[in-house]
Amino acid sequence: MTERLYLADDAVTTFEATVERVLSDPHRIVLDRTHFYPTGGGQPHDTGTIRAVDGDGSARWRVVDVEMRDTVYHEVEPIGGTGGADDATESASLPEPGTAVACEVDADRRAAHSRYHTAQHLLSALLLDEFDAPTTGNQLYRDRARLDAEYDRFTDADLDRIEARLNELVADGRAVSSYTMDRETAEATLDTDRTRIDLLPDSIEELRIVEIAGADADDEPYDRTACAGTHVANTADIGEVVVTGRETKGPEEERVRFALADHVDAD
Repeated sequence: MTERLYLADDAVTTFEATVERVLSDPHRIVLDRTHFYPTGGGQPHDTGTIRAVDGDGSARWRVVDVEMRDTVYHEVEPIGGTGGADDATESASLPEPGTAVACEVDADRRAAHSRYHTAQHLLSALLLDEFDAPTTGNQLYRDRARLDAEYDRFTDADLDRIEARLNELVADGRAVSSYTMDRETAEATLDTDRTRIDLLPDSIEELRIVEIAGADADDEPYDRTACAGTHVANTADIGEVVVTGRETKGPEEERVRFALADHVDAD
């Protein structure tokens, strides 16, 4: 089983590892350890590069997909060298098991996902606290996100209030931290409406808990959620958030769309 380093430190984007297995159709690499995040929990996979440490460094692969099954699979495609026949042959081959590799996660893509994922946690907690609307689903992208909640209908005034309150929480600069807890303890001690343990497969026995601090040091966390995704270290790192719209998804279910102001301005 690949050691999933991003669970312990989701700010690292360069690391070294050893190739354990290679598979074809599509080309995939299994590493002994990885900081590449696989698609899951509404968060898209990381991308980046893998380079063989030995030799002249020309053997490189682009990570185009990352998937978690029995272990973490990195789907790769070769990055060509100078264009000669020898380069093409070398770049098309996969590394042998045992090869030491240097890996680099696309830092901009990771940062965007981490900002959106932390914003989603704030939004989920806000909707539960102030509208009694539990989250039923979410999806993040590099330049936008959406959240589904159990609610009748959000008005324009509601959306304005949600956006204002969300940005207050961002500006508070609340610390974001994570730790592990066994499932039995979590189910016995944590608020299941906030941790949403019921959404996790029964096979998961140890949970990674992500907390967003309360307003003061002595306060209970504003949010405490079971989550394996990546996040920023402080809500201030999210930046300004814009609620871009809503739509009804079914009886008693609303979808709220939001984006970072950086991305709205870019449009």
